[in-house]
Amino acid sequence: MSGRFQIAIHILTLLDKADGKLLSSQFIAGSLNANPALVRKELSNLNKFGFVNSREGQGGGYSLGKRAADITLADVFRTVQTGSVLGSTKNQPNPACSVGKQINQNISKFYDEIDNVVIGTLANTTLANFSSRFN
Repeated sequence: MSGRFQIAIHILTLLDKADGKLLSSQFIAGSLNANPALVRKELSNLNKFGFVNSREGQGGGYSLGKRAADITLADVFRTVQTGSVLGSTKNQPNPACSVGKQINQNISKFYDEIDNVVIGTLANTTLANFSSRFN
């Protein structure tokens, strides 16, 4: 799993806790202790999917684009995750081997099952639920 999910959830939790106050990418980057360019890239992605709103210029910044109760962690996960939770390999096993010729299709099915469990679990938690864990 890439770190993008954690970054996205961190950003969205900050925005939820801001109660509508606009937060700058610089402020958000400070909370994440991350490069502001990386944060702006993730904010752009979250904006594309309607999770955040942005306002440019003096006094601009970012706010939630939807109510926290309407955002599930699965929704966020789907926007940042590319490929299986467990990753993938580009290795091409030996097709003459009884295991090698079938490993990729069997691993792929197994990975799909795992992805469905992860997404199902994340679907049961809203951003509001998650955000309520913070003071």
